[in-house]
Amino acid sequence: MLTPSTSTIAPLHQRAAAIEAALQAQGIDASAGIAQGVHNAEEVWLPERGARVVAKAWVDDAYRQRLLRNGKAAVAELGIEMPPHHRHLVVLENTASLHNVICCTLCSCTAFTVTGLPPDWYKDLAYRARIVRESRTVLREMGLDLPHDMELRVWDTTADTRYMVLPLRPAHTQDWSQEQLAAIVTKDAMIGVARL
Repeated sequence: MLTPSTSTIAPLHQRAAAIEAALQAQGIDASAGIAQGVHNAEEVWLPERGARVVAKAWVDDAYRQRLLRNGKAAVAELGIEMPPHHRHLVVLENTASLHNVICCTLCSCTAFTVTGLPPDWYKDLAYRARIVRESRTVLREMGLDLPHDMELRVWDTTADTRYMVLPLRPAHTQDWSQEQLAAIVTKDAMIGVARL
């Protein structure tokens, strides 16, 4: 099988410019779409949105129940929209005896409008393959050593379903405000590779 040499592949910026020119030739303003995408990635699709969801679920049991029943509708209550092709948001609740972790074995799908864009390691083939087969080992390598008697569930994203982990609320935070709680929630905890 022949593979092109690196000298015959145009640099990334030239390939991007060629795609933009092709779109412009079809009457599509690619620069506006690119600018909007950059704006969303840098200023809208941030893990702080998911942290607000988690904090609200920790202080409002009725909201937590709605979130676990229909995640997409519950995050919409906080003004967080999901793309139409994300038909379902399943929120997985961690407990003292159960830990959930998410992955996408096909690519790197996440509920990015809620939890932020996926980190580079989440997209890495090694993580995507190993988290399913060697869950505890991978989590230990990432700094999370779960007790042997804790149940561990791995959830693989599908074409229309996205997952988010609802971390277990730390016991020492009982008197904290919703804002204080949101400040301790991390993207890693909402993916399930960390506990708070």
